[in-house]
Amino acid sequence: LHLFSFLDKNSRKSLAKTCHQLLEVFQDPLLWSLLNFHSPVELKKDNFLLGPALKYLSICWYSERVKVCNIEDWMKNNFQKDFCNRHENTVNDFLLEVCNRCPNLLSLTLSGCGHVTDDCILLLLKNCPNLKTLKLENCVRITDQTLEAVTLYGGSLRTLHVDFCRNVTQTGLERVREKCPSVMLRAERSANMIPDNKPGKKLMLEKASRKLVQL
Repeated sequence: LHLFSFLDKNSRKSLAKTCHQLLEVFQDPLLWSLLNFHSPVELKKDNFLLGPALKYLSICWYSERVKVCNIEDWMKNNFQKDFCNRHENTVNDFLLEVCNRCPNLLSLTLSGCGHVTDDCILLLLKNCPNLKTLKLENCVRITDQTLEAVTLYGGSLRTLHVDFCRNVTQTGLERVREKCPSVMLRAERSANMIPDNKPGKKLMLEKASRKLVQL
């Protein structure tokens, strides 16, 4: 088990194929308390195990392709939309598995996961009540709904990062600071970034809101 701990996921899987005893080591929950992924493709492989032993999970996608996923939806051309549709649900589906199978998760880091939704983070907070660290970087679909979920279900949370999440607002951040004073909150370049509303559409919504107020 100690030797296996030095190997990456692919090497562990290859070694497990050599004999039944090493396969048993590969399947030992103690080996899978920490998982790191560097692309959505890795999430679909069978070279790891998910279970209650998982404590630390990191999905950090630094590929150039991540720039396509993080473009505002209204600015994407047809080619870019088709590219995103191919793996839009990959990370969300994986996190739903984590919700169902990894209730003891302590730390989650998501970076460059442009398709992760508020609903997915909400379910994760509900199903992983011991979560102490949540770090979201460049997750462009994350909004104040996630921040509200933190105030409702993040009772164990001690660290929250929402860096470069352009659809998070200052109002949402202030609510977290008010409701969860013990949480170390960081929001680098988030509330001041341009949100996903198309400029023209945003102005129309503001005008409509003013009319409703007058009525």
